[in-house]
Amino acid sequence: MHATLPLLEATDFPPLQRALLETLQVNLGYLCNQSCLHCHVNAGPTRKELMHRDTINEILSYLAQGNIKTLDLTGGAPEMNPHFRDLVRGARTLGIKVIDRCNLTILSEEGYDDLAAFLAEQQVEIVASLPCYLEDNVNTQRGKGVFHRSIEGLKKLNQLGYGSTSSGLTINLVYNPQGAVLPPPQAALERAYKTHLKEHYEIQFNQLFTITNMPIKRFGSMLISKGLFEEYMTLLRDSYNSDTLDDVMCRSTVSVDWQGYIYDCDFNQMLDLPAPLDQKLRTHISELNMIDIEGQSITVKAHCYGCTAGQGSSCGGALD
Repeated sequence: MHATLPLLEATDFPPLQRALLETLQVNLGYLCNQSCLHCHVNAGPTRKELMHRDTINEILSYLAQGNIKTLDLTGGAPEMNPHFRDLVRGARTLGIKVIDRCNLTILSEEGYDDLAAFLAEQQVEIVASLPCYLEDNVNTQRGKGVFHRSIEGLKKLNQLGYGSTSSGLTINLVYNPQGAVLPPPQAALERAYKTHLKEHYEIQFNQLFTITNMPIKRFGSMLISKGLFEEYMTLLRDSYNSDTLDDVMCRSTVSVDWQGYIYDCDFNQMLDLPAPLDQKLRTHISELNMIDIEGQSITVKAHCYGCTAGQGSSCGGALD
């Protein structure tokens, strides 16, 4: 994609080194039942890339080493991988926290009627995309009818105990800006989300994560087509916040692609920038247990300003 090319040039972003590895973020494939405008993966219903069973087994083997605290499952729609449930069960049996990055509409797709109950049974933490609490804005960004299906999905999860402080079942929502702007302050927006969703739909959730749109893949292409790419990159650079550097997700997380190869983050995965572990060109999950990655360098490029702009941005929301 042409949108990625300017990002691969030399950058003045400060160097980063890895801390202790705590989270394995696994992309189970790019197949998705939606095609959202802000998607940095370029996922959709026609994508064929799906993680195979042998790679799932290698991930479970690595998790059994006992160092990883959290398995973070993403896609596409990760639940559309036929081995999703086996991976979840295997990780939970090992006592590992599992996060499912769920688009909510998958819960009402044919063949997934029992998915919500499965997630509750396995005590999976859900991070669910709801880029606005207003119907028109969500449908514009994610497709016609998506807001209604998302609300129905949230209600189903609430009925199972998700969002209740006493259930132990956590659901966090994700906000993405509609265009080439930074997210507003996370705390204030969370209050607005909670008030609106409770008053209008009787929906509750735990936290709101604000995540900056990354200028790559589908969103990057949109920026270029509208002549906004350089303007957006300038915004990210001008909004750089050095206080976020210690907490960027790449310091304690690695990203695994659908073939099992290791990247510093999901964004580097989409730009085909493998993690430079032990100076190897590429490292596979089957080799990761032989490498001490703490202190090793992280590949940084211009898009890294997206994680350090304003309040900062990670898979767990604002950083500052």
